Amino acid sequence: MEKRGIALVTGASKGIGAAVASALAKDGYDIWLNYRNDHQSAEKVCKDVESFGGKCLPVSFDVSDSDAVSDTLEPLLKENTPYILVNNAGFAKDTLMALMGDQEWSSVLSVTLDGFFHVTKMVLSGMMRKRKGRIVNIASTSGQSGMPGQVNYSAAKAGLIGATKALALEVAKRNVLVNAVAPGFIETEMTKDLPTEQFMSMIPFGRFGTTREVAGAVRFLCSDRASYITGQIIAVNGGTYM
Repeated sequence: MEKRGIALVTGASKGIGAAVASALAKDGYDIWLNYRNDHQSAEKVCKDVESFGGKCLPVSFDVSDSDAVSDTLEPLLKENTPYILVNNAGFAKDTLMALMGDQEWSSVLSVTLDGFFHVTKMVLSGMMRKRKGRIVNIASTSGQSGMPGQVNYSAAKAGLIGATKALALEVAKRNVLVNAVAPGFIETEMTKDLPTEQFMSMIPFGRFGTTREVAGAVRFLCSDRASYITGQIIAVNGGTYM
């Protein structure tokens, strides 16, 4: 398979991030696989990536820690610039706003928004210099429609959608395309404890989506077929929000 360059995927040791890393490896990309501390899961994903003939470099750092991001990525970026950046790192701490503590608010926003800022800023200058690149941010239906019990998560993902659109305008003339994918209810660790039947009435398709289906949208946005698409939010939600 022809080598196409490097894809940096954050939060890629499991779930959507792992599926995205494997999908891009199938398309010929070597993967820089970011994760925070689940070394065992990261190793499994790397083996999966390498089974498709690609190289996988595990890069462990907390995306919300600017020093950790810089210390890890700076030496790598001196040698190579990823063609693709997928900002997937994020998590939820669900509770009603009236009961939400400062840490539940700030930690969710920090990983999603500070993480987007720290990692993207590091990679973006090289993309602009080379006049090519694809950035895909993993947002959420919660950031489009809002979700009770997820004021923090909805705020973080809505902010990411706004950042996607603004950055797309800033870098379009440099041939760097910036889009977002907004998954709905997807079968991951984040949703495994949800009362599934309670949410089925909200999903016209009548089922949760799969990580492979989300990865398919990312794969499209990173392909040559999406060369005139930027600033867009692609929903993968089974019709939950239109």
